[in-house]
Amino acid sequence: MARVNRREVLSDGEIQVVHCVNRCVRRGFLCGVDELTGKNYEHRRQWMRNRLEFLAGVFGIDVLGFSVMSNHLHVILRSRPDVVKSWSDEEIARRWWNLFPSRRNKDGSPAEPADTVLKALMADVKILTELRARLSNISWFMRCTSEVIARMANSEDECTGRFWEGRFKATILPHEAAIAACMAYVDLNPVRAGLAATPEQSDFTSAQERIVDLKAADEVSSADAKDVRIEHGENAGWLAPVELEPKRKKVREKSSARRASNRGCAFMSLSEYLQLLDWTGRQLKPGKRGAVSESAPPILERLDLSPELWLQVVEQFGKRRAANRVTPASRFNASGKSARSMSASR
Repeated sequence: MARVNRREVLSDGEIQVVHCVNRCVRRGFLCGVDELTGKNYEHRRQWMRNRLEFLAGVFGIDVLGFSVMSNHLHVILRSRPDVVKSWSDEEIARRWWNLFPSRRNKDGSPAEPADTVLKALMADVKILTELRARLSNISWFMRCTSEVIARMANSEDECTGRFWEGRFKATILPHEAAIAACMAYVDLNPVRAGLAATPEQSDFTSAQERIVDLKAADEVSSADAKDVRIEHGENAGWLAPVELEPKRKKVREKSSARRASNRGCAFMSLSEYLQLLDWTGRQLKPGKRGAVSESAPPILERLDLSPELWLQVVEQFGKRRAANRVTPASRFNASGKSARSMSASR
C-alpha cells in the first residue's frame, strides 16, 4: 500500500502532536551491537539524545517523549507555531543560524553570528517568513535530527550512503488518551523488547530521565525547589512537563531556554504517569502479554478507558491507525459499558 503523503498528515500553522519513527536502513543495528561483526555502536544513541535536546532549545516544538533504540528512534513532538509567532525577527534569525552556522567554535558548537549576517536574514521578509514557518515544522525538526546523525555515522564508518530508511513515519495523536498511550508505548519500548526490566532501567528514554529528576527532588525540602527539579531538572528539563495543569503553577512561570514552552501534555501528574507506566510495563513484558491486573491505576477511569483497551492500544501502537482506536465511541470495557458510566452507576 502506498504511503500517505506527508502533507496530508502534517499541517503547517496548526498545533499538532505527532508520533515520529525513524528506522535505520534495512533495520540494521547501526546504533547498537552489530551481531555479525560484534562492533559496538551504542555511543550513537547518546548522539541522538543530545541532538534532540539541542533541537528542543532551537525549534518552536515541544518534545513530549523519546526512545532511542538500537535500530530506530521514537520521538513525540508537538508543533508550536503560536510560540514561534511571538519570537522577534532577530530571534528567528539567530535560531536559524544556530541550526546552520557558517562558523563553529572548537567544540563544534555554533559560533556567535556577526551582526551583518543576522541583519541580512532579517532584511528579506520572504526568507524570514519561511524560516519562521520552518522553526515550528515537524518535518524540518526530523530532518535536522536525521541528517546530522547520518553524517556523523558515515564519517565514523568512513563510508557513504543511507543511514536511515526513506521517510520517517508520522502518526497524528488527536486527543489526550492517544497521547498518553503513545507516551507509554514509546517509554516502554526497551521493556517490551526485553532489554530492560523496568522504566528506570530503560536507557535513552524520556521516562528514565524524568525518573532521575524526580528522585533528585527528594534531596531538597521546599516545595518550590522540588517543583523546579521535577519540571526543570538537569536531565529532563528539555522535555515538555507531563502535567497539563499543575496544582502549584508558580513553577510554570520559570522560563527555560532548553525547550519551546512550559506547557504540559496530559491530565495527570508525573507520579501518576510513572505509576501507570510501571503497571503497564508489568502487563506487557515478554511472555506476559495481555494479562490484566486487578490493581489498574485509577487514572484509567479518569481517561474513561478500560484496562483491557489501554493495554491493547499501547501494545499495538506501532501498527497503522492504532492512535485512532482510543476514541469516545470505543472506550468500552468487556461488559459493553463505558468505564465512566459504570463508575457513575455504583
